[in-house]
Amino acid sequence: MLLHIPHVLSPDQAVRMRQRLEAADWTDGRETVGAQGAKVKRNLQLPDASPLRDALAGEVLAALARNPLYHAATLPLRTLPPRFNRYEGGGEYGFHVDGAVMALPNGEQLRSDISCTLFLADPETYEGGELIVSDTYGEHEVKLPAGDLIVYPSSSLHRVAPVTRGTRLAAFFWVQSLIRDDVRRRMLLELDTSIQTLTRTGADAAAVLQLTGIYHNLLRQWAES
Repeated sequence: MLLHIPHVLSPDQAVRMRQRLEAADWTDGRETVGAQGAKVKRNLQLPDASPLRDALAGEVLAALARNPLYHAATLPLRTLPPRFNRYEGGGEYGFHVDGAVMALPNGEQLRSDISCTLFLADPETYEGGELIVSDTYGEHEVKLPAGDLIVYPSSSLHRVAPVTRGTRLAAFFWVQSLIRDDVRRRMLLELDTSIQTLTRTGADAAAVLQLTGIYHNLLRQWAES
């Protein structure tokens, strides 16, 4: 499921975050990937040990916690704290698949079910830099307004196109969902969205209650801890 979630950050939040990142010290992005990824990755990244990374990651996580669509779409169990990257001067990241298992700061392991990119630079300020996700329906180019989020299965082959003008700034992170299977996550999101719509339009309360029960019983049956 490839899903655009708008307005995770307000315009003012995105501007403040961008200003702080512009003044940051960056490191080679290849330091955080394996040998295969290093062959195709050419960007800059905020060091994991940076206090700024911790502060901004906390802001992003707080914003996500306030976003009902994000929660309904991902059903998060564990989240790797966001990292931040910078592409400019032809920087790119060739086709790759994200690692299946990642280490959390507390030593636990996270299975990467969902990959997330939060755009922080306005699209008119840079050329290139599209996130290109390849699936059975072809290649999908994504370049969103600052503050908007794209989520997609971590199993997807994807790349970031070269940035030929300006600077692309983004946060990126991974989620282990309560629902491992992407098709089931989509079904639950569609069911939840339908329930919310029926509730707003004054549909029969008993029917809405029955559908709500079906949603939670499916979630109960499919959820993994």
